Amino acid sequence: MSRIGKKPVALPKGVTASVEGQTVKVKGPKGELSVKLVPQVSAKVDEHGITVTPDKAQERAAQMWGLSRTLVNNLVVGVTNGFTQKLEIQGVGYRAAVQGKVLNLQLGFSHDVPYAIPEGISIVTEKPTMIAISGIDKQLVGQVAAEIRGWRPPEPYKGKGVRYEGEYVRRKEGKKK
Repeated sequence: MSRIGKKPVALPKGVTASVEGQTVKVKGPKGELSVKLVPQVSAKVDEHGITVTPDKAQERAAQMWGLSRTLVNNLVVGVTNGFTQKLEIQGVGYRAAVQGKVLNLQLGFSHDVPYAIPEGISIVTEKPTMIAISGIDKQLVGQVAAEIRGWRPPEPYKGKGVRYEGEYVRRKEGKKK
């Protein structure tokens, strides 16, 4: 049984939630988000917050219970605080700059890599080698960070590339004479 699923998702001040069928909508100071839950679980709003309950007759309900509660919790956290993912760029001449709605990356290719910033995401380059991606949708923030990292993942010999902040890259020894 899920221990995470048993806890109700608390609603802070200024956050309202509604459940229509399998869709949970949450509205807060930063915006509005919704998620469609699987048919094996149901959600309801009460005085404790949003409670997710499984359909006991189905085995898959227990598997989806904790996931569904976490998805609802991510909605609440997103509309109150938002999510931020930071990327580090390492390598000589590797840098990033935001110009309007485009992130220009110089990653050692013969050309710059333009990345169109999606709607609902804000990207800030604190330093030319640090990128901060923020938004209210946790999945979208993670997807954008993964796409940017995918242009030049860190390589194990010199450690050059784009990595998540605090990511450990296992280094290999180079060729010997």
